[in-house]
Amino acid sequence: MAQATATGSKEQLWTLIHAQRDRVGDVLATLNDQEWLTPSLCDAWTVRQMAAHCIETQLMTPPMFIGRFVGSGFRFHVMSAKNVERHAGESTAQLLEEYRASAHRTSAPPGPPVTWLGEAVIHGEDIARPTKRHIDVDPMALRMVCDYTLKTTPLLHGKQRGEGLTLRATDIDWSAGDGPEVSGPAASLIMALAGRKAAMDDLSGAGVEKLRERQGPAAS
Repeated sequence: MAQATATGSKEQLWTLIHAQRDRVGDVLATLNDQEWLTPSLCDAWTVRQMAAHCIETQLMTPPMFIGRFVGSGFRFHVMSAKNVERHAGESTAQLLEEYRASAHRTSAPPGPPVTWLGEAVIHGEDIARPTKRHIDVDPMALRMVCDYTLKTTPLLHGKQRGEGLTLRATDIDWSAGDGPEVSGPAASLIMALAGRKAAMDDLSGAGVEKLRERQGPAAS
């Protein structure tokens, strides 16, 4: 099946990243104290911890990443847990302030900018869905993140989950793959490819059960 793709310049990507981060910040600003403690869609992390993770990503630089990665024994999840723990004593007001202050930075860990667009979209959904909020994601951002998630092997494992399936978004012009179809909103396809079981109920088609069988731990 033909695949509808979206590409953009580095400047366009950062514009989309910053806009998406702002939308996530708008959701965080609506949460009460109890909602900050809601389990996110990312395994073992609350919404509060997910916000801390996002702050750390927004503040990260390549040298900082390398130093912390080496210091964590080259274990990404150990490094991520340490980063989140740095914010354990902060109030939700402090977290929101830090999130807002760092949202428009263009520093990042090593990797292509589309990675950080993917992070902003996926972690935004990790926060919004369990707190019964909704984020309107730019259609171009959705197309880019659909492409990115489907091709990603490390951490997200979207390539393995989508293998042998036709994926079709029902709200934007995007499809990819070959095999039994899985269709639904683009954000839900992204979340299912990223291992978020909660998104599976939004999807339909002959390939849904195969994709459901491939759901596993949701990566950070």
